[in-house]
Parts: sequence; C-alpha cells; structure tokens
Amino acid sequence: MNFKSLALLLTVAAAPQAVMGGPLAYGICQTGCNCLAVACYAGAGFTFGVPIPGSTPAAIMACNAGLGTCMAACAAIALTPTP
Repeated sequence: MNFKSLALLLTVAAAPQAVMGGPLAYGICQTGCNCLAVACYAGAGFTFGVPIPGSTPAAIMACNAGLGTCMAACAAIALTPTP
C-alpha cells in the first residue's frame, strides 16, 4: 500500500460520522421530561405518580399534556442523526 492510499484511509476513518442518537439520547430526553413533569406537579401542589381520588384537576391535566408533548419530541430526537 502506498502512502497516498494509507493517508486516504486514515482520513476517512478519522472523519466524524453521523450516528443515530439512539437509546442513550432517548433516555436522557425522557428523564428531562419526567423531571419537568415532577416540577409541574409540585408547582400545582401534587405529588407525581400518586393517584388522585375523584376527578383530575385541570393543573394536572395541563402537566400531563406537557409531558406528552415532551415525550413526542423525545421520539424525534431518538431518530435524528447526531454528529
């Protein structure tokens, strides 16, 4: 193998490749969403994950809607190529 071929091979191997965000990025995103949901519940005076007897308050419904939107964005992040 001559020097030019070796230099080309090393350059291509060292170049940053686009990779999928994958499970790690998805997990980090979901953790962030859940942290925001816990803060939202706490701000409304409730504890995240504890069942509420009777009807669900509007503040909790708003927190759940925000959590759903955030989780949907996580699905997009998991499929987006990242350098």
